[in-house]
Amino acid sequence: MSTLRRRTFLKQTMTAGAASLLVPAVSLMGQKGPRTRIRARSDKLNVAFIGVGGRGEVHIRELGATENLVAFCDVDEDRASKMYGEFPEVPRYQDFRIMLDKHDKAIDAVIISSPDHTHFVATLAAMERGMHVMTEKPLTHDIWQARSLKRAADYHGVITAMANQGHATSGIRFVKEWYEAGVLGEVREVLAWFDGPTIDGFYFKRPDQYPLPAQPVPSTLAWDLWRGPVVEDIPYHPDMVPLKWRGHFAYGCGQLGDWACHTLDAPNWALNLGSPLSAELVEHETLFPTRYVPDKSIVRFEFAEKDGRPPVTLTWHDGGIQPELRPEWGLTQLPPDGMIMIGSKATLMTDGRPNSPRLIPDSDWQDFRQNIPPQTIPRVKGGHVREWVDAIKGNGPMPGSDFAYGSQLTELALVGVLAQRFGGKIDYDEKNLRVVNRPELNAFIKEPVRPGWEAGDYLWS
Repeated sequence: MSTLRRRTFLKQTMTAGAASLLVPAVSLMGQKGPRTRIRARSDKLNVAFIGVGGRGEVHIRELGATENLVAFCDVDEDRASKMYGEFPEVPRYQDFRIMLDKHDKAIDAVIISSPDHTHFVATLAAMERGMHVMTEKPLTHDIWQARSLKRAADYHGVITAMANQGHATSGIRFVKEWYEAGVLGEVREVLAWFDGPTIDGFYFKRPDQYPLPAQPVPSTLAWDLWRGPVVEDIPYHPDMVPLKWRGHFAYGCGQLGDWACHTLDAPNWALNLGSPLSAELVEHETLFPTRYVPDKSIVRFEFAEKDGRPPVTLTWHDGGIQPELRPEWGLTQLPPDGMIMIGSKATLMTDGRPNSPRLIPDSDWQDFRQNIPPQTIPRVKGGHVREWVDAIKGNGPMPGSDFAYGSQLTELALVGVLAQRFGGKIDYDEKNLRVVNRPELNAFIKEPVRPGWEAGDYLWS
């Protein structure tokens, strides 16, 4: 990290109130001029990976045949072993800071597939070095981090993407095109649902007690690095690492934080929802409030009128709870996950990722298919990762889910996660980044970090 860069950025972005979380009124874009696209050093992109197992494995396989793999970083050598074995020539690290410093001159871009609580610090470290970044969703673990990454991306002029693949589909473009063509009329209500979390499933295992009892740390896991910036000293337990951290609020954002970036992407983009005025936990079942994701829940969001559209109520259901069927939909059951936008003229339904939108009831859909509005939004070829790579090489437009968009969608989700975690209603002041009716929760808008992990604190003070 460049001390000079940090000091310059601090000087440019400081506000008068030293304890304030407010975004400075002066735009960094205005100070540094038009955004300049930084191209790759060659026809092949030099890519490093933070997080090599899981989603990292998917990205490595996708880019391994077309781009240069410069370096791998994973704190869990066992989880990364498959990729280490397939690409033995690629240097490997456990600390991403060491990797980024050692290969600083060689890396064009970084893909970050680590757990939610380390997204921010890893992403910012790459951007500070002028590297393009793709980060898995949700973009960050708290709202302040999401806002910070948006501003840092503007400042450093790098090409960014949040890896929510549904935003690169034709399906989400159909939703926006049909809404903008007036097919749905005024939309005042959105319903969304997901059948998880499966409490004893692949990604979730609810503890029988909290905290989980300490277990010996495997020799292949750098546990202190895995903890990263989290202040609380939670002991290692195999029911939390490597796969099941998502349900622990200290590290993950639960089912809502994970899937809102898919299921709520289409209504957010089409309706330009922005951040909610409020989020309320209206129903839930949980054994460990504030610590572990509820088994099931309903969260109701309220959004202000905007850009000529009316106010919108969005209701999220998870854990197997689904919206009640309405006779006018003509449905006998709902799929395991999905989203419905209820308009004054027509109602639209998609699956959990907005791949296959259609109107309901089926009679409306069959009539509509005879006269579908023209396509007005360019389609993405090759998926969201290729979209990002092509943008870096100058062969395509900026990613649709860049940090300007991805941070806003993440912020929407994280307000709901706060409601799931702490219950009740949260009245949210988007402009000032505040929970106005429960000020004690503002400590979770910008979470404290452990000494040595303070990266990004200079963005706003």
